[in-house]
Amino acid sequence: MKTLFDRALADDLISRTTHLSKNPPARWGKMNSAQAAAHCADALEVASGDRQPPRMLIGKPIGWIIKPLAIGDDKPMRPNSPTTPDLVITDARDVERERARLCAQIERFVSSGPAGVTRQPHAFFGPLTPQQWANLQYTHVDHHLRQFGA
Repeated sequence: MKTLFDRALADDLISRTTHLSKNPPARWGKMNSAQAAAHCADALEVASGDRQPPRMLIGKPIGWIIKPLAIGDDKPMRPNSPTTPDLVITDARDVERERARLCAQIERFVSSGPAGVTRQPHAFFGPLTPQQWANLQYTHVDHHLRQFGA
C-alpha cells in the first residue's frame, strides 16, 4: 500500500510538485494550483497535529462507514471529493511559496514517521492509525497533483 512514510514515494511527490505551474488548467475542482498546494500543505499540518479542524457533523454518523472505502487501498481519490470547510482555500496564493511549503510538509511528515502523526481524530473519518494517516496523505497529495497534470 502506498503511504507517505515511504521515502521513494515522498520523493516522487516532491519531484512532481515542480510541475505545478502558475496557471495550468485544472482537470476538476475549483482551486488553482497554488490553492491546491496550500490545501495539501494545510492537510499535512492536520496530520502532523499542527492544526485541528473541528469534527464534521456528518462524519460522526457515516465517517466510519466510508473510511474503509477511502483509506486502505491504492485507489486514487475521486475527482471533486469533499473536504472539511477549514481546508478550503479561496484566497490568492503564490504558487512558488505554496510549492515550497508543501514540499517542506511532505519532508517533515516522512522524516518524522509514525511518531510525528497526530493522535487527534480526522475531521470526517474519526480516529486513524499513523499508517492510515500516511496512506490518506499520500493519496491526497497525489490526487491534487493529478488534478493539474503533475
